[in-house]
Amino acid sequence: MRIVSGIQPTGNLHLGNYLGAIRNWVKMQDEVTASGGQCLYFLADLHAISMPHTPAELAANTREMVAALVACGIDPDRSILFNQAQVPQHAELQWLLNGTARMGWLNRMTQWKDKAGKNREGASVALFTYPVLQAADVLLYQATHVPVGEDQKQHLELARDIAQKFNNDFCPEDAPLFTLPDAFIPPEAARIMSLRDGSSKMSKSDPSDMSRINMTDSADTIMQKVKKAKTDPEPLPAEAAGLEGRAEARNLVAIYAVMAGTTVDAVLAEFGGEGFGKFKPALGELLVETLAPINARFLQLREDKAGLDAILRKGAEKARALAVPTLDKTYEALGLVRG
Repeated sequence: MRIVSGIQPTGNLHLGNYLGAIRNWVKMQDEVTASGGQCLYFLADLHAISMPHTPAELAANTREMVAALVACGIDPDRSILFNQAQVPQHAELQWLLNGTARMGWLNRMTQWKDKAGKNREGASVALFTYPVLQAADVLLYQATHVPVGEDQKQHLELARDIAQKFNNDFCPEDAPLFTLPDAFIPPEAARIMSLRDGSSKMSKSDPSDMSRINMTDSADTIMQKVKKAKTDPEPLPAEAAGLEGRAEARNLVAIYAVMAGTTVDAVLAEFGGEGFGKFKPALGELLVETLAPINARFLQLREDKAGLDAILRKGAEKARALAVPTLDKTYEALGLVRG
């Protein structure tokens, strides 16, 4: 089993990132490596340049994300942790796969439509071909499984389509080049919503800092944000069905359940009938207790720029060793003479 997954180095890591992806990365690292498999986790800095960005911020955010991942439990000695820019095989394979990908396939990508908006003519080519780079990211390493949320299933299907068409067009029937990766949907892939609007995902792009719990927030700030989180006047119900139509209440209960490693029904069995005046302080204390050691480790690691760069170099070296054989076979399959 070989798992490959990436995350954009956007900075301002928040609770949604941690519970939605990173915590599951740590669990997969522990389970997959224990059974002899491999986990490759990368910072998607090449993807980041598909949208307007500030170069200095991208470099700083990349190092900050490495610090955050290690603080959360990613072990560079057990997982391969690197950034795309140090493994040029990602970009090379994307170009080679551009000959197999089809315009119609890319035009149907919902994220392309969402991010380009009405100004498609003004969007970058990189944004349009972003899914081909995503395909290269996983096919390059012969990934068997890729962790995906609901919003990434379409991109994984595209990667499988590209791999299948390439295998059909350029490989002997009994010797396909690319492994078709399967989706791995973690059982606790929590979808954490804004503290100000239960219908919107928690996001760093929200102009209100009160909408999210940042991984760098102090204990006092976390408690303040939880206490001021939007709710309704009704007490908590005794069972999950009673949260229907109560987006903010459902979000806070879900956060508590995931952080405590329990179920929504178990949380409601404890707090059902209680108002938010009792529930919010309990949630705040749980968040502070869980995040405090991560926060302390993150702040320590963030100051060691040389150490973070060393982690990325070491990971990139391991990633390149795995990537080169697949890339060489791709050139060969396409009939490209390299000397």
